[in-house]
Amino acid sequence: MENIKIFACPTAEEFTQEICDNLQIEIGKIHYQKFSNDNNFVQVLETVRGKNVYVVQTTKPPVNERIMELLITIDALKRASAEKINVILPYYIYSRSDKKDQPRVPVTAKLFAQLIEASGANRVITCDLHNPAIQAYFNINCDRLSAQNLLQNYFKKKNLDNMVIVATDAGSSKKAYKYSKYFNCPIALIDKRRDGNDDRAIATTVIGDVKDKNAIIFDDEIDTAGSIIETASILDKFGTKNIFAGCTHGILSGPAIERIKNSKIEELVVTNTVPIPKEKQIEKIKILTIAPLFAAAIIRIEEHKPLGELLKS
Repeated sequence: MENIKIFACPTAEEFTQEICDNLQIEIGKIHYQKFSNDNNFVQVLETVRGKNVYVVQTTKPPVNERIMELLITIDALKRASAEKINVILPYYIYSRSDKKDQPRVPVTAKLFAQLIEASGANRVITCDLHNPAIQAYFNINCDRLSAQNLLQNYFKKKNLDNMVIVATDAGSSKKAYKYSKYFNCPIALIDKRRDGNDDRAIATTVIGDVKDKNAIIFDDEIDTAGSIIETASILDKFGTKNIFAGCTHGILSGPAIERIKNSKIEELVVTNTVPIPKEKQIEKIKILTIAPLFAAAIIRIEEHKPLGELLKS
């Protein structure tokens, strides 16, 4: 690990420090500054010539500011003669803008990929993409890690009996099946229907047996928590004993915290791919660190070993 340097963008210091602690190396020295005209300035404070460099960025608002910081940092590292520049994005910015599903709209997830490439990056390492096809937006390597094992291991230690894994809709049934296979338990599916001409799908019933069971809802991300709260409500209506939820990315924007606080969910387990401020860390929310997984990925990349082993249970 002598030939690597790991740098943190301004909001990623805590996550980056965890990675460095796992690798037992020092975090890279870099200076960020904003001029009076609102322009960003970056200066790398140590040599990176011939080094394999990793730069970490989060999605702490404002998100567009995070993008510019990342692109300028990559450019600075490139001009400082870094051998390879690897971008670590625990949560891929604009991942939900992944397709042209309406007339005259952008595919921002692809645009972001093109900007990363154009700035000089050689590789992107991310986690649980909203749409796995985003990997194909890159002409450079894009490695996708997963929090599945981390979440599975946490709930396994709870020793819940009479379990059922719940899919919030038909689209998440494949994910639910993978978890049910690990826990050797059945799955249930929330049936959603359109109400008249309203575009919003309403949960109407549960397909499968959930009565008196410990239900776990898994998802890749929770934003405003509308969907997961609706799922919890209908599970409670159908007699579920306890309701738990787990997701990789806890966006938790808008009314999410208030909704979770007042919901039937016993516990929501998220990882720290997205920084969760102190005021949002309510008693019902458990945060698991996924930084060791990214540290393990860096070791495997540097040792030219496949990352697939990290995805196995």
